[in-house]
Amino acid sequence: MRGRLSWIGAIPHVVITVLMIVVTVDMLVGVFLRYVMTWISATFDLPTIRFFWVEEVGEWSLAWMSFIGAALGIRRGVHFAVHLVLDRMPRALRRSVLAAQCLLIVVFGALISFFGWQVAELNSQSFSPALVLNLRWLYLSSVAGGMLMIVYGFITLGDVMTGRGPWGELVKGGAD
Repeated sequence: MRGRLSWIGAIPHVVITVLMIVVTVDMLVGVFLRYVMTWISATFDLPTIRFFWVEEVGEWSLAWMSFIGAALGIRRGVHFAVHLVLDRMPRALRRSVLAAQCLLIVVFGALISFFGWQVAELNSQSFSPALVLNLRWLYLSSVAGGMLMIVYGFITLGDVMTGRGPWGELVKGGAD
């Protein structure tokens, strides 16, 4: 069963990769349109090219990338942390502190999801000026990121309790 569902864990990584490609291409297109095509339009007295959509594509991609990336950072244990005090604690206390941290991550994800949903609903009748997309989709990025934080928070809690993964390594290291 685990082998058949392992592809689900790759979805956020694939989404982040696609969004990074979109942002990179979007920036290159934006620079090209702004500096090359604007110059060509002005030089040859051609109609101007409207490229206001470039900024919105970047903003939307960044919003989704930020929330999904934050959740992935939780799972991998790569967020900024100060281990000076944690490494000096006995193993049982270290496990308790890390378990409490995981539960705080779950609560934080729930708060982001809850309030993100409210903001998405408040903006459900608004549309972006250039892309004319419903702003609900922009604010649902916080809901998706918050839900992933909840899921990854519980997974990391399991890692802390069983001593697996990057969070489990934090329990094993330090003073005993």
